[in-house]
Amino acid sequence: MLTIKKDKIDSLFEAIAKSKTLYLPVDNNSGKANFEKWENGKKLSSALKTTRSAKDFFFPKTECLVKYKITDGNITVEDPRTEVEDFVIFGVRACDAKSFEVFDKVYIGDPKYVDTYYKNRRDHGLVITLACNEPEETCFCKTYNIDASTPAGDITTWLCDDTYFFTPNTDKGKALLESVKSILEESDDKPVEKTKAAIKEKIEKLPFAELDLSKFKGEDMLKFFNSPVWDTLSETCLGCGTCTYVCPTCMCFDVRDFDNGNGIQQTRCWDSCMYSDFTQMAAANPRITQKERFRQRFMHKLLYYPMAHNGLSMCVGCGRCLESCPIHMNIVKVIKEMNATDLEGGK
Repeated sequence: MLTIKKDKIDSLFEAIAKSKTLYLPVDNNSGKANFEKWENGKKLSSALKTTRSAKDFFFPKTECLVKYKITDGNITVEDPRTEVEDFVIFGVRACDAKSFEVFDKVYIGDPKYVDTYYKNRRDHGLVITLACNEPEETCFCKTYNIDASTPAGDITTWLCDDTYFFTPNTDKGKALLESVKSILEESDDKPVEKTKAAIKEKIEKLPFAELDLSKFKGEDMLKFFNSPVWDTLSETCLGCGTCTYVCPTCMCFDVRDFDNGNGIQQTRCWDSCMYSDFTQMAAANPRITQKERFRQRFMHKLLYYPMAHNGLSMCVGCGRCLESCPIHMNIVKVIKEMNATDLEGGK
């Protein structure tokens, strides 16, 4: 394995940044961490998770799709896209890395319907993941068979005591490590195996380590849908959409047209199924109550998406919704309540 001492990690960042734009988690003034472009002086955060997930790099909050320019009564169509520069994201956790697989199924999974905006970023992005040495009490990625001790990505990284260890998983990852090999050292993987074992031991002791999804089966979809439990679960929901904005796998968007004074700019922006005007149509909104919107979100996470994608869940157990919901409602509570409910007729 290739390694570098922790106190030398900035030299690795500098080497990567010579040929590619590099992003990494950096502490902000509020005591949280967010991904920022690396520059001399910026330090890698020790926080487990960033406030928002790494999905921003491939599915930005807003992006211009097309421009219509009006000149002397004539309309011309402009494609605003330019070729995205190669970039590297360092420090992505296992949960966020898994979320890319969820996005890929929808946006580039079917060759007949490829989202070229998303694909362009995926093609140019390189993901370096970092194992979770100190998983938090709100983490439950194990529920979805995600291994926080060995995260996916183009390159997987472990911090073992005072040393970072790297192993490539893709050709892109191999090429990057080869390009910076002169500042790395060779080592065996014994420290990594010890770190992986310690991480797994900690995960087994987390509060939600035994969270059970065995009840959530596609053949029982209508039973879940018609459960009276949704009435009580949804009654305190504010419909604020915070859960969807911090979620690594929420991918819904709206498209808006803006008059820029010289034509029209069509923009895609994040949207939330928790909003009353979500999927608003000429006739009406198909889900007019907060209960219906609340149910839609969790049915999609736990049943609809897995049914459509061979069991792949639309939750990755990152715990961000547990930490951010103002009324402490989250997917863990939904799972537990449904597990305690007789689907045939309520509790």
